[in-house]
Amino acid sequence: MPLKVVVDTDLGVAPWRQVRDQIVRLITAGALAPGTRLPPIRQLARDLALASGTVARAYRELEEGGWVRTARAKGTVVADAAERPGKAALLRAAADEYARAARELGVDRGAALAAVAAALDRA
Repeated sequence: MPLKVVVDTDLGVAPWRQVRDQIVRLITAGALAPGTRLPPIRQLARDLALASGTVARAYRELEEGGWVRTARAKGTVVADAAERPGKAALLRAAADEYARAARELGVDRGAALAAVAAALDRA
């Protein structure tokens, strides 16, 4: 099954982050099962019209996060579920990132919490 990742340069999100986030979503949704081999860095970079370093960073972030593991002979493969972060860890990381963004925007705690509540209501 080919890896379906799309990078939108107008999104305002770094391309490596888009690649990483989409692969995480594919793994959590079960579309990429444990043991599934990801394309080599150069191939995916070519397919997405990105620099190899951009895809390498996405893969490095995935490996550091426990989503994939890399072995010379086998390439980069999706890690077993036991090796991946749990929902609590993912939620904590998302909350940390949101808090940083709110702080950078200069938003107070009440407005930040209200934005989260509104997003949860829309979801």
